[in-house]
Amino acid sequence: MAADEIAIVPITRALAATVKVPGSKSLTNRALLLAAMATGRSTIDSALISDDTRRMVAALDALGFVIESDEQARKITVVGSAGAIPSTGATLDAGGAGTAMRFLAGFLTLGRGRYRLDGNARMRERPIGALIDAMRALGLDVVSELGNGCPPIVIDTTSASFTGGVAAIDASLSSQFVSALLMPAPIWRDGLTLTVAGDTARPFIEMTLRLMNDWGAASTLTGDQIVVPGGQHYHAKNFTVEPDATAASYFAAAAAVVGGTVTIPGLRKASVQGDARFLDLLEQMGARVTWHADAVAVTGTGKLRGLDVAMNAMPDVVPTLAALAPFADSPTRIRKVAFIRHHESDRIAAIATELRRLGAAVREFDDGLEIAPSALRPAAIETYDDHRIAMAFAVVGLKVPGMRIRNPGCVAKTYPEFFADLARLV
Repeated sequence: MAADEIAIVPITRALAATVKVPGSKSLTNRALLLAAMATGRSTIDSALISDDTRRMVAALDALGFVIESDEQARKITVVGSAGAIPSTGATLDAGGAGTAMRFLAGFLTLGRGRYRLDGNARMRERPIGALIDAMRALGLDVVSELGNGCPPIVIDTTSASFTGGVAAIDASLSSQFVSALLMPAPIWRDGLTLTVAGDTARPFIEMTLRLMNDWGAASTLTGDQIVVPGGQHYHAKNFTVEPDATAASYFAAAAAVVGGTVTIPGLRKASVQGDARFLDLLEQMGARVTWHADAVAVTGTGKLRGLDVAMNAMPDVVPTLAALAPFADSPTRIRKVAFIRHHESDRIAAIATELRRLGAAVREFDDGLEIAPSALRPAAIETYDDHRIAMAFAVVGLKVPGMRIRNPGCVAKTYPEFFADLARLV
């Protein structure tokens, strides 16, 4: 086996496991920015410690914020600057972190200076033009440095007297464009009235609004319009991050395909994360899902049914469902996720290619996939430097002997301990 591969050990018995997954990336990176915008010292407990969140911490540090990260305790402390950015200029590297790239773009409207945001090679291919257009419509000086609507971008607020206002945004490629504008908007003098177009992952927008409210900022959402009054203030608080629902999906899927029960502590039915609804899909497929006060248990029943489902509201778990689909007794059709072609990889193409490598019958569409019940053979899975592809296809290896995952280190983006946690199921 090559040095950059990891073998997945299949499970031949019914599972009886409890897996504590790390904190949510989406919540951790939102909380870091809200803490930076608040007045006073905030503590973020159960924070995700991963490449993506380290990028956000490093960016805040480069912008002059006082920030302390205790990685062993999974605690991050941020001293907010009451809606201001201490540094009058910086070059920030988001790496492959989409949340850092998009959220920081909006956050930098609070600064007075010239800021440059860059990322890795794949990030330089990921469109951000819709966010740039909306920021320009609000009167901001923002440019794509290479003129292609992708990073690096430069935001110059040196001479601007920015106050907010009215804008529209096409969020069909990412709901993060919307959240990027929403989070700083309460601090803008005139706030923000934003009309959102495009078939986007609305639960992530609702997550942002709920967190903004938790930190002290009011807003209203009516249809496709969001109104955030200006002149508000965020207040420091102690915030505990929920377990990551996307990370939980892999272990829930393991129970569904292998059999037995996996319990995930800390994940609640009232979770603010849209990906927690993946458990509803597992239930529709035939798994048994039991919610407790502070945990969820997923039990495989030995039978899986295919689904026909629009997954635009939970795009990050598309690879997880796709990995399960060959084991179902009827086809699975995944729809309305064309925008995931612009994630860490072209996920539709990557999923189709790797499922075919395993022997699955797959039809690829512009907006999704259809996957037929299939007898799978072992293979070495290419991961395209995409953490979601690596983790989803690792679940297949729990059922199909001989599976290997190439470039397993890519999971460090959001879940560095994933393969160690997966091995503990065996």
